[in-house]
Amino acid sequence: MTTIILLCLIFFLASWVQGVTGFGSALVAIPLLSLVIDIKEAVPLCILASLVITTYMAIQLRKHFDRKKIFPLCLGAIPGIVIGSTLLKTVPSETIKIFLGILLISYALYNIFFTIRQRPVNYSWGYLAGFLSGAIGAAFSAGGPPSIIYTTLSNWSKDDIKATLTGFFCFNSYMVAITHLFIGLTTKQVGYHFIFAAPFVLLGTAVGTYCYRFFPRKLYLRIVYIFLVIMGVLMIF
Repeated sequence: MTTIILLCLIFFLASWVQGVTGFGSALVAIPLLSLVIDIKEAVPLCILASLVITTYMAIQLRKHFDRKKIFPLCLGAIPGIVIGSTLLKTVPSETIKIFLGILLISYALYNIFFTIRQRPVNYSWGYLAGFLSGAIGAAFSAGGPPSIIYTTLSNWSKDDIKATLTGFFCFNSYMVAITHLFIGLTTKQVGYHFIFAAPFVLLGTAVGTYCYRFFPRKLYLRIVYIFLVIMGVLMIF
């Protein structure tokens, strides 16, 4: 019962983060989940949770969707998902934890010390960003960084960036969830945990979306990145 309570609290926090920022649920959830359950159960469980988060947000942001922006990411993600799912099934859990820890630390430190300058970016880069996000997302449920960097480098509006990421993450989550189910990564135990966690995922997303309009986003993101560095270190050591 303690495990169920911890899972619910973790998913509430993670979904709240994504509700506020538009991304980051997996980056928060996976390190914490790996301290409670095996990483190979945590990844498919987090993917199921992301279905709830991204579907909820996609409905809210549907007016801002631009197929030209989302399509390259989605198309590039398909082969990446197949490769990433294969890695998750064959690579040892400890190796996954170390790799994910390095990913979290690198991504967080980059955002803390460097300011991303917006500029025109060719849509063709979206295919590469989608492929990397698909592969990393399927293997570690933390595929956000490549697509986030791609969209934030572009000179798009704030709403366009958030809507593009949400649309892509929604597509990516469904594709990964289907792939995980097909190759046997989504087990009965994962489904059992998801039943209890889903209401807290939805609640956290709704509360985070509401708080977004009031919260000082820049300061909050810096706190989140510092938190991710700590989580990455814990996963490695």
